Amino acid sequence: MDVFDELLRGVRGSGAVFGRSVLRAPWSVRFTDGAYLTLCLPMRGGGWIVPEGGEPLRVEVGEAAIVRGPAPFVFTDDPAGGTGPERAGGVRDAGGGAASDTAPAPEAGSGPESAFPTVLLAATYDVRAQVPQRLLQALPPALVVPDEQDCGPMRDYLEGQIGGGRPGEQIVLDRLLDWLLVCTLRDWFDRPEADPPGWYGALGDQVAGPALRAMHADPAHPWTTAELAVRAGVSRTTLAKRFTELVGEGPVAYLTAWRMTLAADLLTRPELTVAAVARRVGYADAFGFSTAFKRLRGESPSAFRRAAAATDPVETAAPAG
Repeated sequence: MDVFDELLRGVRGSGAVFGRSVLRAPWSVRFTDGAYLTLCLPMRGGGWIVPEGGEPLRVEVGEAAIVRGPAPFVFTDDPAGGTGPERAGGVRDAGGGAASDTAPAPEAGSGPESAFPTVLLAATYDVRAQVPQRLLQALPPALVVPDEQDCGPMRDYLEGQIGGGRPGEQIVLDRLLDWLLVCTLRDWFDRPEADPPGWYGALGDQVAGPALRAMHADPAHPWTTAELAVRAGVSRTTLAKRFTELVGEGPVAYLTAWRMTLAADLLTRPELTVAAVARRVGYADAFGFSTAFKRLRGESPSAFRRAAAATDPVETAAPAG
């Protein structure tokens, strides 16, 4: 499995559509639900994403915006005019439910976009799993990506599915939005202004890449730097030097951190004992695993499990093997 696929396979929408909102100036939509990620898709018109404490970002049809939570943010027609209740007649709060389908009709000439309403579609993602966060934590508070793959027909199809009342409507919407989210993330990390983690760029390196892919393909294997060097076709010294330059840590340290990330998600599954989790991530006994987990995560596996259960986390899939 491709590493990018592995990291994002657990990011799924589930009843996440806020709704098809028709917005006429002046308007301001404030998102207060605390979602880990929010995907904003203008289907008609455009507006400004205003993250809390950040600079406004313009997003229009043909572009997608992703906002990283849990801080609230605003989608508005005019950030200079304010983003709170002063936006008379067009303010709404999207926290905890669906935004309404239509905005109050404005008075004539009430704003620069009054004659051309914006149609907004938004989806939220409550990403509690640790695996995708290794990639998503590298995102800025808000980003905008142009549609370089000509997804216009798919967007039109997506909008047409809303409110049709057909069987399976919500699951179709969820999966279409999942697809758009992953495409947007992939395109963002390919852009020059993105700042992906070191290992992301190292995947394409001829020396570090084969070692990274081997560890992700079989994290429970007792990898050594020498064995990984054989996979890369270089000497042990060459691999260690190149890997550290690109990733910021050596191969064995990276493998340990990756194993603990997988283990954190496995610990949210109550049917797995700590010993079973240890075996799945390459440890012969629970004691050695617990020591490594506490060293990297700052708490024991049992304490992590209790804390995770207290927050009612979503179920995560186990890695293959």
